[in-house]
Amino acid sequence: MTSEVVGVDTGRRSGTRGWPRGAGLLVGAGPAVLGLLPWLVTGLRLPIQNLWATETLPEQMPRALLPFSQYALTLIIAVIVTGAAAAGLCTRAARRRLPRRSVLAVLSGVLVVQLGALVQTAVVVQAGLAGGFESAIYIAVLVAVTVTSVVVGVLTLALIAAGPPAAAVVGMSVGAVALAPWLSRLIVPLATVAPTPSALQLLAAARWVPAVLVGVVIAWAGLRTLRRALAGATGLLLLWVVPALTTAIAASAGTRVLARRPAEMAQFAGQVFSQALTTPALALPPLLVALVVAAVGILGRFLRRRGRDQSVSTSRGSP
Repeated sequence: MTSEVVGVDTGRRSGTRGWPRGAGLLVGAGPAVLGLLPWLVTGLRLPIQNLWATETLPEQMPRALLPFSQYALTLIIAVIVTGAAAAGLCTRAARRRLPRRSVLAVLSGVLVVQLGALVQTAVVVQAGLAGGFESAIYIAVLVAVTVTSVVVGVLTLALIAAGPPAAAVVGMSVGAVALAPWLSRLIVPLATVAPTPSALQLLAAARWVPAVLVGVVIAWAGLRTLRRALAGATGLLLLWVVPALTTAIAASAGTRVLARRPAEMAQFAGQVFSQALTTPALALPPLLVALVVAAVGILGRFLRRRGRDQSVSTSRGSP
């Protein structure tokens, strides 16, 4: 926070024009709404619910601001965390122009959007579900997943917006891995029956975006200190573990036959997670891409710095 205030004051002393006090709210709310984009493009119609009180056609389902469904858990996580991470990036990029304590204002803008979407969706879904214990558990799990995602998003935003470079690397890496399901559902929206060949090609390309971003972030911070090196290692760890975790969540929650057998669902999720984590063809390529990108970026920064130092030395030595 101190660095943020110093940055704002420095900008003002150097004549940089500051933004008004309410700008922080917009810097938070705008990216939070953008985070919902993969769901917004579907028209906001709730997916068909297994526990709905009455038989309803897909086009007659009510509209909700979040995709509450056991088949969309990874999308819920993605839209929340990606929106918060984007708000953190905007805050870090504009912190010289933002007023003091702008991180709190940005966070307020994010929470207004995300918690408002949660409340509206929970009310709509609760009103349409059949009564009973299963419906209560269903809505409670969806709310819990969303609240957990909001907490992760808040931490991610804080690390990116106000943390030192090492902390920012961790926050940006979280945002990068959350971007994978976000991009997937933007390219092929939820409930799409048959993706087009071009959409499938884009999906294949989108798989590498988180790895490239993690590599870029590591190169941006460098490895000059132990903290930055540990942060880079954490980014690679997230790139390895989180995709396996989201695969396990999607596979287990999307298996309708296990919906009434939580113990078996958890066991199945553990099996999928372990397999995704330890299959070299799945786990190694993204890590290698991130390492190559990071190495190229760090080498490029070193060569550029070396060339600049040589130019300075030459200019000083010239008559």
